[in-house]
Amino acid sequence: MIGIFDSGVGGMTVARAIEKICPGFPLVYFGDIAHTPYGSKSPDTIIRYSKNNTDFLLEQGASLIVIACNSASSTASDELRSHYSVPILDVITPATIKAAVLTQSRRIGVIGTRATVQSDIYRKRIQEIIPDSMIFSQACPLLVSLVEEGWLSRRESKMIIRRYLHPLRLKQIDTLVLGCTHYPLLKHLIGPRIGHRVKLIDSSVEMAMAVSDFMEQNADIKHRLEQSRSQQSRFYVSDSTEAVENMASKIFGRPIHLEKVRV
Repeated sequence: MIGIFDSGVGGMTVARAIEKICPGFPLVYFGDIAHTPYGSKSPDTIIRYSKNNTDFLLEQGASLIVIACNSASSTASDELRSHYSVPILDVITPATIKAAVLTQSRRIGVIGTRATVQSDIYRKRIQEIIPDSMIFSQACPLLVSLVEEGWLSRRESKMIIRRYLHPLRLKQIDTLVLGCTHYPLLKHLIGPRIGHRVKLIDSSVEMAMAVSDFMEQNADIKHRLEQSRSQQSRFYVSDSTEAVENMASKIFGRPIHLEKVRV
């Protein structure tokens, strides 16, 4: 099974994209809603949560781990790779590659949680590909909470997004990385407020394509995953509310049964 974890419901955008791009491969998802958002936590705490999440997914039969959380990817991915023998893919790498490919002005914006922005991981990764690029990052700490509460079209959400994006508009970027898997759910609000000429990088779609490419390049892992095709996808959370259940169903376009577990 493909194991996926996130700090909340945002990672379900990755899970849904993987379903579409890699049909037939069962998923086991864990959303650590009880501890969301990770972006405001210390690095040690994020690493501890990420290890707990990975342990749980491996116990459920995962043979490939997808970190569908930018905060965990930027803070804990190296630690997880050194600690576990299974392949671990982080959501940041494919988004940085896509941004480097799409930009023409080499002026790229990144929005994310405080932890992701403070890690400076996007600038480092993009400038490894395009050394003379200019990366402008903006922390947007309130957006995860807006998504978790289901405030996807509220006037307050539009005002907050406009306020966050204003400094990036002044930088005349031509590409914007949605550096949190919650943010694709706000794409319809972000696009008009950053400007229609700015290309948006949806990390959930890029992550799903990276999983597909990884399986094609690693026949042994693909074969192992194919052996689990008869299993059903399962979705676990550390806490649940009506808003979370409604959001899960909205993301997948069908009712999703969320099993509450303690991890």
